[in-house]
Amino acid sequence: MLNQQQDAIAPHGGSLVNRIVAEAQKQEFLTQADSLPRLQLDQRATSDLEMIAIGGFSPLIGFMGQADYQEVVNHMQLANGLPWSIPITLSVSVALAENLNIGDRICLEDPASTLVGILELTEKYAYDQTQEAIQVYQTDDPKHPGVKVVLDQGGINLAGPIWLLERQPHPQFPTYQIDPAQSRQLFQERGWKTIVGFSDPAIPFTVPMSIFKNVP
Repeated sequence: MLNQQQDAIAPHGGSLVNRIVAEAQKQEFLTQADSLPRLQLDQRATSDLEMIAIGGFSPLIGFMGQADYQEVVNHMQLANGLPWSIPITLSVSVALAENLNIGDRICLEDPASTLVGILELTEKYAYDQTQEAIQVYQTDDPKHPGVKVVLDQGGINLAGPIWLLERQPHPQFPTYQIDPAQSRQLFQERGWKTIVGFSDPAIPFTVPMSIFKNVP
C-alpha cells in the first residue's frame, strides 16, 4: 500500500494499492518461472492485471474471490460492503482449471506470450455466466459487448493476489500514461481541489472539449 497525501481524498477503500514487484522479488519470481504453471491472458485480462497492480482498482489486490464476486453481481458491493459494480475476475475453462491447484503460483502471460505477472491462487469457483450478464448489464443479449465477453469466457473463475513484474509504457501514448499515485501527486503539487473525470468512447468534438475545459 502507498502512503496517502494528508489533504487528499482517500482512494476507494482507504488505501492505494501497489502490486508492482520490487526488483528482488521480481528476480525470485523469474527464477521460479520455469517450474510454474503458465496461463496466457487475453487483452482484457492483461489490462485488469495492470489496473489492479497500479491501484486503479483499489482496494482489490487480485482477482475477486467468490464472496466478493457474489456480492458484486447481486448487490453491487464487495463482501465488506464497499460499493463495486462490475466483477473483476479471471475466467478459464473447466479443463484448464482442473490442472491448477490452490496454493499454486501461476505465471501470467500477455497475448504476446510475455511473462507479465504472477497469480497466487487462493480460490477457483464456478459461476453462472448468464446470471452475471443479466445482473450486471440487465440483459443476456450477446449483441451487447459486455454480455458477449461474459458469455464467451471460461466457466471457472481463478482468484487470488497478483503481482505485476514491470509497468510497461503505453505503446502509443507513453507521455499521457499517468498512474493513480502519479496523478494524486500532480493534483497536490498543482493545488487542485476539484477534479472532473470523464470517459468518452470517441474523440470529443470542439464543443464538448470547450465545456470540459471550462467546468467551474
